[in-house]
Amino acid sequence: MLVTLGLLLSCQLAGELVARGAGLPVPGPVVGLVLLLTLLVWRPGLRATVRPTVTVILANLSLFFVPAAVGVVANLDILSEDWAAILTVLLVSTVLAMLVAVGTFVMVRKTLVGRDE
Repeated sequence: MLVTLGLLLSCQLAGELVARGAGLPVPGPVVGLVLLLTLLVWRPGLRATVRPTVTVILANLSLFFVPAAVGVVANLDILSEDWAAILTVLLVSTVLAMLVAVGTFVMVRKTLVGRDE
């Protein structure tokens, strides 16, 4: 478990260093995730090492939302002042994300159906 956690945290740290050092407009953990994916593709044997720990982490993923919920409760005054703007942004961004997902699905499906014929 310690090896896997060390690997995950090392990838996140490396991603943060790369993102900040190169001035990328992408968060460091995203770059770290791409690095981890690259490592897992490059060294397939690493998957078996990572799987047990990652399974436990994913099973308890809901615990990672506790700090976010505490942040929301701690900032209720801001939410009570700007609730209409926040609600509008949440609704519009959700609808846009759904439309992009559907558009991507339709384009991929057309591409794959075109290949089969």
